[in-house]
Amino acid sequence: MIRTGQGYDVHQFTEGRPLILGGITILHDRGLAGHSDADVLSHAIADALLGALGLPDIGHYFPPGDPACKDINSLLILNKARDLAHERGATIHNVDSTIIAEAPKILPHANAMKDKIAKALSLAPNQVGIKATTNETMGFLGRREGMAAMAIATVDLP
Repeated sequence: MIRTGQGYDVHQFTEGRPLILGGITILHDRGLAGHSDADVLSHAIADALLGALGLPDIGHYFPPGDPACKDINSLLILNKARDLAHERGATIHNVDSTIIAEAPKILPHANAMKDKIAKALSLAPNQVGIKATTNETMGFLGRREGMAAMAIATVDLP
């Protein structure tokens, strides 16, 4: 059975943290606040996969108050989503995502992010889509208060 899931994540910018997206550190004046490494892209993709599998969201597996999850590398969250898919005999066909932020520019980092995400999910890089857009200066994203990501995933469940 072919199934599709969607994921969404958002984090506020904060001073004194690196900006991590898709498992890579991007030079920027601020990072994202969160209990983990706050990688909105990886979180959205993980939730999309979990949704396609009919499972609870990442907060179920990585509770925000759990000290063991403090500053966790979100590629490990993607590994968990992959493992849960494989435990169910599912095949991950692809993931596609959009990052929403006024800055920084995403395109120069997209291939490196695709490589990291693909490796974490045991996919080929061409099975990972990463796009970016702005919020046209509207709302909290447009005011550069944070960053969001949306994702979908397609899996085949036996």
